[in-house]
Amino acid sequence: MILNKNWHTFLENELQKEYFIKLQTYIESEYKTKTIFPKYENIFRAFNLISPQEVKVVIIGQDPYHGINQANGLAFSVCNECKIPPSLKNIFKELGDDIGCNTPINGNLTQWAESGVLLINSVLSVIESKPNSHKNIGWEIFTDSVIHQLSLKYDNLVFILWGSPSQKKESLIDGNKHLILKAPHPSPLSSYRGFFGSKPFSKANRYLKAKGKKEIDWCLTSQKTLL
Repeated sequence: MILNKNWHTFLENELQKEYFIKLQTYIESEYKTKTIFPKYENIFRAFNLISPQEVKVVIIGQDPYHGINQANGLAFSVCNECKIPPSLKNIFKELGDDIGCNTPINGNLTQWAESGVLLINSVLSVIESKPNSHKNIGWEIFTDSVIHQLSLKYDNLVFILWGSPSQKKESLIDGNKHLILKAPHPSPLSSYRGFFGSKPFSKANRYLKAKGKKEIDWCLTSQKTLL
């Protein structure tokens, strides 16, 4: 599990803690004996596409997709050839309704990541066909620390929390110096309870602009063929 130099420095203390060393050993064993997603080299892909100081928006998911080759290391994102999952379809519907983006040609969110959106799940790996199978092995401690450290060390970030598990992370974020956007999860089971119409994309950009930051280009019609 390799983090780029900037994140390694940013999280240096966390990476030396006993729980993380045990987690790393456990994960390496799991990848050797089972089918785990995402690919081993993509576990930290969300981090490795940008450096900590480039993060403008943080979107927090739950755990990776557990279907064959769906997960590509970014929360809610799938490979170019993969069928777009229902939650992501709803995200794209809200994207169109909110800021008028055309429906993307696939579910690869790499362009968002490269624009300054940290797309992380609370849990960064999963056994094939077994959702939540790597829950409570240490990932949550790590990702909670990432969220808290970003909140502490930077100003004027946007944290987008969809669904109750993500909204439990609110206590890790200083709401006095960051924008926290909360809505129901985009899953078909909950999207009609307030996810649709929540306008997270325009609200995020309005905030970034007000703080003198470059807005995120949320429209994905010019997607690059990465993964």
